[in-house]
Amino acid sequence: MAHPVYTDAKPMRTHATLTLVLLAASALVGAQTPVNPVHKTSPKNQSPEGVHRSALVIDTHADTPQRFVDEHFDFAGPLNGGNLNLESARKGNLGAEFFSIWVEPTLYKGQYARRTLELIDSVKQQVARDPKQMMFVATPAGIEYAHRSHKFAVLIGIEGGHSIENSIPLLRQYYALGVRYMTLTWANSNGWADSSGDIDDKSVTHTKEGLTEFGKDVVYEMNRLGMMVDVSHVSDRTFFETLRITRAPVIASHSSARALCDAPRNMTDAMQVAVANSGGPNSKGGVVQVNFFSGFLSQSYRDALKAIEPEVDKAVQEMKEKAKAEGKEVTYEDIDKIRRSYANRIPRPPLSILIKHIDHIAKVAGVDHVGLGSDFDGVGGQLPEGIDSAADLPKITEALMARGYTAEDCRKILGGNLLRVFREVEHVTKELKAENRPRITDKQPFNEWQK
Repeated sequence: MAHPVYTDAKPMRTHATLTLVLLAASALVGAQTPVNPVHKTSPKNQSPEGVHRSALVIDTHADTPQRFVDEHFDFAGPLNGGNLNLESARKGNLGAEFFSIWVEPTLYKGQYARRTLELIDSVKQQVARDPKQMMFVATPAGIEYAHRSHKFAVLIGIEGGHSIENSIPLLRQYYALGVRYMTLTWANSNGWADSSGDIDDKSVTHTKEGLTEFGKDVVYEMNRLGMMVDVSHVSDRTFFETLRITRAPVIASHSSARALCDAPRNMTDAMQVAVANSGGPNSKGGVVQVNFFSGFLSQSYRDALKAIEPEVDKAVQEMKEKAKAEGKEVTYEDIDKIRRSYANRIPRPPLSILIKHIDHIAKVAGVDHVGLGSDFDGVGGQLPEGIDSAADLPKITEALMARGYTAEDCRKILGGNLLRVFREVEHVTKELKAENRPRITDKQPFNEWQK
């Protein structure tokens, strides 16, 4: 469940002034030029702790913005029952986070854009309150610059295409505000792309091919803008249709392996390979960012959740009836609190199950195509044992190295792979903008580039 600086220069009058200008220009170039981190090879640095500390750790999915808006949560303050704050990020060496802009589709029906904008604003307000420790960025170079500046890099991604309200101009405005990925659907189909969450619901209208013509235009425009296409949550049919037409590699911002846990929104082995091969003949491929939710990691945990569904539904219905009788409005947070209270009764699976998913995808798709998409603050306490907050991320590196993963493998998984995909998406947008292609309002020749 993201700025260029312009100056007016006066004529130089002294050699001292010239020296200062040259030094300032040199500093600015250094700040904006991507630099690959230098990894020392001392024995200490090759320890799990040293490797984790040397990595640029990037997580692609945290639902914390809901807390910013609904709970007035201060990211620089205590966790207060959550999974992510500034202190835990520092302890876990989390360098960059994509905050999820998720709009509950029933509660905010008719107000998707307004809620989206409120959530985006809440993220930026957190950065504005603490600019010495946080930096809003929207590029791979920005992530690296924040890292070199010892600041926490804050990015945003939209979870659910219903946020664009069937408007490509609105999609473009979200990009202008700093949104750098969009999950085509959440658990709800939106009319132009199908979700795995309601694909078997006959009361919901679904597409014939996985994407309508408008849906294809959305994918193309995301490619053109430089917004990463996120295929977590989509139906299998929508997944493969998206990968058929995208010009840039895709990401699955928070999905795990279906072979290990049979959740419809997890990736099959074939889908993992397809992500690895996405983006066209010259692409280095996309990345699957593993979700930490126990219900997507452990089959036994998932089965236990299904077993208590009738009891949970009854409790939710009773709460709704009581609220109605008292003239009160039921919020999504009220319902979610009940669901979590029941789920938290189920024993958490061991940390090893999360590592198995990372290992499985690395073996099936390749170590260059797996990363971390925690779903922090979106699943409450329903995380594997040992993972309670971002402070526990070093345990993942330790477990991977115990399985034989090298320091360089770990750095790729921890963030290097995502950074590579992000750079390639930027490169593709430059190519598309240089092409003489039809306007977005015209039908696009999606098959032409594959010939």
